[in-house]
Amino acid sequence: MKFNIALLAGDGIGPEVINEAVKVSDAIAKKFNHEINWTPALTGACAIDAVGVPYPDETHEICMKADAVLFGAIGHPKYDNDPSAKVRPEQGLLLMRKKLGLFANVRPTFTFPSLIDNSPLKRERIEGTDLVFLRELTGGIYFGEKGRKDNGDTAFDNCVYTRAEVQRLAKKGFELAMTRSKKLCCVDKANVLETSRLWRETVQAMEKDYPEVEVSYEFVDAVAMRLVQWPNSYDVLITENLFGDILTDEASVISGSMGLMPSASVGEHTSLYEPIHGSYPQATGLNIANPLATILSAAMMFEDAFGLKAEADAIRAVVNKSLAEGIVTEDLAPKGAKAYKTSEVGDWLVANL
Repeated sequence: MKFNIALLAGDGIGPEVINEAVKVSDAIAKKFNHEINWTPALTGACAIDAVGVPYPDETHEICMKADAVLFGAIGHPKYDNDPSAKVRPEQGLLLMRKKLGLFANVRPTFTFPSLIDNSPLKRERIEGTDLVFLRELTGGIYFGEKGRKDNGDTAFDNCVYTRAEVQRLAKKGFELAMTRSKKLCCVDKANVLETSRLWRETVQAMEKDYPEVEVSYEFVDAVAMRLVQWPNSYDVLITENLFGDILTDEASVISGSMGLMPSASVGEHTSLYEPIHGSYPQATGLNIANPLATILSAAMMFEDAFGLKAEADAIRAVVNKSLAEGIVTEDLAPKGAKAYKTSEVGDWLVANL
């Protein structure tokens, strides 16, 4: 098979981890007789520096024509530390999600047997964890009207959802639950927020279409607590944009490192695959960043975008082997053990494929 993949490396460590994911993807393509055509494009701070906008029209056209997008990370301190900046790298990410119609962010959270004790949580609490968050990605407070009044002394951010937005995200949640253990949790704050009451009543109305799925409804604060108490009590969770942003970062520590967790953003057009970590500017150019989350995102791409489960399983298997044998970057290396460079981890994975 032949694939056209848009390659958005982004900022900070993005280009470094993307480079290793490309090496592994090319090795998989060779092993299984596929052909990949990579098309690089600008986004984030590097795009602002080059053309003045964080998600150029040219980049969007490349993404629309691609079979999938592999994405690194965006963000730069010169924008983070300037509250008055009119153009920011993160605006490019929001615009990309909106223009590509990426309304569902899929974030799996699972543990690695060889790293179970790296987690800050006790082994007996996290062993067997295998859950998936579906976070609504193009609505809510991030996209609502925002501004200042009273000479700048009062700020507002409006949270708005339509029933249709909730339905399309919940539909994906129900469908995913049917392929797993048929358990779905709707996370909201329906005791306080009107948007959450819309979420809850919409999902309740959809239950009849999926009679085999056991649905629960929990407040976001309760889920935040239970995620660190008994995360393996959950399977598929659906929630709105802001809640999902916070909860998925909380869930990422279960595995022991944000550098291990992949994600996908799917919707109306080309799907996008990316690690959940940020651009980590302090590590830029040092060849120390963990590339495994990006490589595992490529595995999600092979399975979900292209329907190639054997290829995805091969990537996951070699990643598990690298973890078991201690071929890891400094964030995972035990005290006194050798820490491998970003590129060395990628080279080892390719050699062992």
